[in-house]
Amino acid sequence: MTRHARNCTAGAVYTYHEKKKDAQASGYGTSTQRVGKDSIKDFDCCCLTLQPCRDPVITPDGFLFDKEAILQYIITKKNEYSRQLKEFEKQKRKEESELAEIAVAEKHSKLNNFLKTEKNIVSAPLNVFKSGTADGERPSVSNMTEGRDKHLPSFWIPSKTPEAKEKNLKKPDKTVYCPMSGRPLRAKDLITVKFTEVKDPDDKKALVVKQNRYMCPITHDILGNSVPCAVIRTTGDVVTAECVEKIIKKDWLHPITGEKLSEKDIIYLQRGGTGYSTTNKNLEGKHERPVLQA
Repeated sequence: MTRHARNCTAGAVYTYHEKKKDAQASGYGTSTQRVGKDSIKDFDCCCLTLQPCRDPVITPDGFLFDKEAILQYIITKKNEYSRQLKEFEKQKRKEESELAEIAVAEKHSKLNNFLKTEKNIVSAPLNVFKSGTADGERPSVSNMTEGRDKHLPSFWIPSKTPEAKEKNLKKPDKTVYCPMSGRPLRAKDLITVKFTEVKDPDDKKALVVKQNRYMCPITHDILGNSVPCAVIRTTGDVVTAECVEKIIKKDWLHPITGEKLSEKDIIYLQRGGTGYSTTNKNLEGKHERPVLQA
């Protein structure tokens, strides 16, 4: 066989390399790239701040947060609910007052029509040859008459245009949802997490700088993104998933305290989830570009 170059154009087959190169040069189509290590947070980092947790807590779904950050999130959501509830109640009171005014106006209108009919024995004749209004009684088109001066007559305000409609607010939901799982979240459901530090007398570095910061308190295995971990609900100790399968599930006893455990007391720690990528689920980043259509 003859030797062919990598960019040979005499081949009968449009190779994958040529297709990828042409797509990159043309600027059309979706380009994908594998997510690097820097795009995935560490297992001991908060899902909100993406920084190592100073006071770690975990949700029943296994998402790790810094206690200060998640409590601030819950307080912010509750304050937002209070603001939306006030706006909803204000709109409701306004609608009730408008309905009351309409009812009073209809009552007065019926009363005036009745009195007018009773006073006039003969109705006024209609003159079809004259205009409806005299020259001096033409309706005014000014923006400052008939009580219009109480409202802003400026035509450049969007809310005062004829096409503008008032937005009907719905009653807000007071439930606070987890920013990661989307399930209801309460402060009392948060579980305190206790990491076991690696004790190395020769390593004088700070805890944040260390690459191997924590270990399993039972097997002394180093914890990391590549090691599945679980939290024991009763004590908050972080152990490896291998320790759970091989040691804890044999007799369902806590290896340190000796207390009885159940399936609900084991919470598997979610690893590497950020707003951009998730470990072992989405390891590709996509950039959508215009599509070249025939």
